[in-house]
Amino acid sequence: MSASISDEVATKESVGIIGCGWLGTALAKTLLLQKYFVVGTTQHSKKLASLEKLGMHAELLSLPIDMNVVKDNNLFQCDSLVICIPPQIRHGKGDYANKMAQIVSAAEQGKVKKIVLISTTAIYGDLIGDVDESTSLDIRTDKVALLFAAEQKIRSFNKQSIILRAAGLVGENRHPGAFLRHKRLMSAPNAYVNLVHQQDVVGVIVEILSSKHISGVFNLVSQMQVSKKHFYSIAADALHIEAPEFDNHSAVELGKQVMSDKVRNRLHYKFKYDDLVSWAIKSQVH
Repeated sequence: MSASISDEVATKESVGIIGCGWLGTALAKTLLLQKYFVVGTTQHSKKLASLEKLGMHAELLSLPIDMNVVKDNNLFQCDSLVICIPPQIRHGKGDYANKMAQIVSAAEQGKVKKIVLISTTAIYGDLIGDVDESTSLDIRTDKVALLFAAEQKIRSFNKQSIILRAAGLVGENRHPGAFLRHKRLMSAPNAYVNLVHQQDVVGVIVEILSSKHISGVFNLVSQMQVSKKHFYSIAADALHIEAPEFDNHSAVELGKQVMSDKVRNRLHYKFKYDDLVSWAIKSQVH
């Protein structure tokens, strides 16, 4: 592959994926099947060959970006960008919003027409009850403030921008019962579970990439209404591991239930895995 996208490739719809981890790679595979030209990035040179083997054009990308080399990067010559990198707040990183600002600046210097950020429903913090995209955020907490600042950087992009607030991700090689292998005390047993399947996130992204008009913020979460105690007891049983212990002192805490009516009403996409209880049982390891 030459340093820049060839004329032949430029005739295809092109998508750059920043962060080809578990979600980004699954998205790339789907887009390749649909004949998109895909540029996938990784921070690790050892991973380039495996990404190329899937059929995409792979590039190294480290954040923060060296803006002097943006023009030489195929990533920012793509029609659309999908950002699949974690904020790493748990690792003490506080530069997530700055990274998003750099990506937007590079995209505006390039040919990008659309940016999709995979954000997180963690932005709703410790809110209680039903929450949707119009719910006021409590930005007094550092984590929420940082996530919100990152989203705002993406929304400042001078073309089309979409924020997808994904709930906890499950799917192939990420069974929810596996969260319980290192047994721990689980709080708020009666609180709602907010999860979404990897393939539904991929499906929504693909729908959005084909839309020229959709923009704004959307929650991505299954519609099941089950408690943590019910769900994780079933998930543990599916993997034949001991059920978690629950802190009954916090049983009165109901937590939040993230609503995803907006994306369901705006897109033609039908979620495949709304019933994650049935999926967890069928995905059991024998």
